[in-house]
Amino acid sequence: MQTAVLRTENLSKSFGGLDVLSGITFSAGENENVAIIGPNGAGKTTFFNVLGGQLPATSGRIFLVGQEVTKLPPDRRLHLGLARSYQINNLFFTLSLLDNMLLALYGAEHSHLHLLRSLYGRRDYAEEARRMLELMELWDKRFEIVAALSYGDQRLVEIALSLATKPKVVLLDEPTAGLPTSEALGFAAKIRRLTTDITLVFCAHDMDLVFNLADRIAVLYFGEILCEGTPGEISCNAKVQEIYLGQGSKGAAGNA
Repeated sequence: MQTAVLRTENLSKSFGGLDVLSGITFSAGENENVAIIGPNGAGKTTFFNVLGGQLPATSGRIFLVGQEVTKLPPDRRLHLGLARSYQINNLFFTLSLLDNMLLALYGAEHSHLHLLRSLYGRRDYAEEARRMLELMELWDKRFEIVAALSYGDQRLVEIALSLATKPKVVLLDEPTAGLPTSEALGFAAKIRRLTTDITLVFCAHDMDLVFNLADRIAVLYFGEILCEGTPGEISCNAKVQEIYLGQGSKGAAGNA
């Protein structure tokens, strides 16, 4: 049986008298890619916020690598191995791509930053930065200013920076949001290369990404997990087709 790296027990979240999450029991195994899908209002973002510690759980428990983290703040969860990528909001847009990577790697180990000049002298950082940029197929753009990169490349960089802490679990909220189809193509393969040996839990509108990246899919519906299964099992599930996918077409998911 696969070891659960991230696990919840009867997790619930209420706002006033409104139950947004209702008794969710969920797990993600070691090195597993799990997609959370569901229609608008299903509770996906709230679920991620409770997992990450941005919102407190009303009831239930959260475990990370066997340790309960239900009441821990986001920074403590980060130190224990839970990282999260948001919409792009923490890139240094006026610095080069390589500078961004070096700063992230240094910042993951230190509470303050030295001058970039000293970072270039760290061979271990330089080698890791090159490894990650090559995985993203962005090594040739390492000296470009981040603001000049395409939106798709910026999203990849944002994800890569979240991996600088060497997390055990990464939460990705809509990683391809806003990407044109041309930039979304091949995105799943790049994320998979970046997150080798890491447990990935993500939600996405893009069903091509979901079905190409996920090992397992959990369908969230009105704050509860309706069903779980492999991509093949979920695509054939009659209830999922009825409420979400639309007549069994993977590409007809619409908004999630």
